[in-house]
Amino acid sequence: MPHVIVKLWPGKSDDQKSWLADAFTESVIGILGYDDDAVSILFDEVAPNDWSERVHKPDILGRWNDLAKRPG
Repeated sequence: MPHVIVKLWPGKSDDQKSWLADAFTESVIGILGYDDDAVSILFDEVAPNDWSERVHKPDILGRWNDLAKRPG
């Protein structure tokens, strides 16, 4: 705990995802005070054609008031 899920389009390199995972982990440790072994991160690659149904409608529009950072 905590578990971070990053939904993104396919095509980012393993290095990019590793750097982002490291940045999230460092932030969680520094800001929330968890140990490194408590943090897990998942990259969920969603094809652009599926983005609306799998991400935008359920996770963005459907949880608009819960978003910590809104698009736009």
